[in-house]
Amino acid sequence: MNKIATVKWVDGMSFVGETASGHAVVMDGPPDIGGKNLGPRPMEMVLLGLGGCTAVDVMMILQKGGQAVQDCRIEVSAERADSIPKVYTKIHLHYVVTGQALSAAKVERAVKLSAEKYCSVSKMLEQAAELTHDFEVIDTAL
Repeated sequence: MNKIATVKWVDGMSFVGETASGHAVVMDGPPDIGGKNLGPRPMEMVLLGLGGCTAVDVMMILQKGGQAVQDCRIEVSAERADSIPKVYTKIHLHYVVTGQALSAAKVERAVKLSAEKYCSVSKMLEQAAELTHDFEVIDTAL
C-alpha cells in the first residue's frame, strides 16, 4: 500500500494532516473536548473531500462539453447517526452552476456521471450513507 497521508498531533485536539502531494491542513476539535477550534473537524473533512471530488468531475465534464461556466458551488448537507460511531447516514449534494447560456441537460448529465461513475469519494460513501443530489443553473446572460 502507498502512504497517502500523515496525521500528526500538535496539541490538545489539534492535528496537522499532510498529504503525499505536499499539502497540509489543520484539523481540530471543539473546545468542549479540548480543542481550540483551529480547523475543520475530521468528519467535516470527509464532506469537503466529497464536495471537492465531485466538483472536479463536474467542471471537467462541463468544460469539455463547451459550457461557459463562471462559478460552480456544491452545498453539502448531511445527517449523522445518533449513536457512536456517528457515521453519516444521509448526504445531499446541491450543485449551483452559474454561467452564460448553460445547458441544464449538460449540467444534469455532468452531475449524474460524477455521482454514478467518476467520483471515487461518492462511490465509497454510498456504501455507508444514502447519497442524493440535485442542481440548479443560474444563467448570467439573462
